[in-house]
Amino acid sequence: MAVDLAMPILIVDDYKTMLRIIRNLLKQLGFDEVDEATDGSQALSKMRARNYGLVISDWNMEPMTGYDLLKAVRADDQLKKTPFIMITAESKTENVIAAKQAGVNNYIVKPFNAQTLKGKIQAVLGDF
Repeated sequence: MAVDLAMPILIVDDYKTMLRIIRNLLKQLGFDEVDEATDGSQALSKMRARNYGLVISDWNMEPMTGYDLLKAVRADDQLKKTPFIMITAESKTENVIAAKQAGVNNYIVKPFNAQTLKGKIQAVLGDF
């Protein structure tokens, strides 16, 4: 099954520079339909208003973390099937395990490049 490059993607990070980097990497990969949120609660309200094909979220944010966002998404019948990739600067094993148990589809450790991002998206959504 081919990935729809026109599908909307939501990127969530409280750091504007990181949002810009992820947006540019996604653009390099062919994704143009990218929305942004700066914390988990903003992301959740955007997700309730629009159907996203993928969410890429940072872990460490205030007031609602990416981990809390993931748990809220998986607990919501309308959103729970949304593919979710977590980004973090920390590769702590317990974080990876907690995210997996909460239902994350994949995990990226910073820093990363377009090839890494593409590989993680392909692992979740299929080839493009």
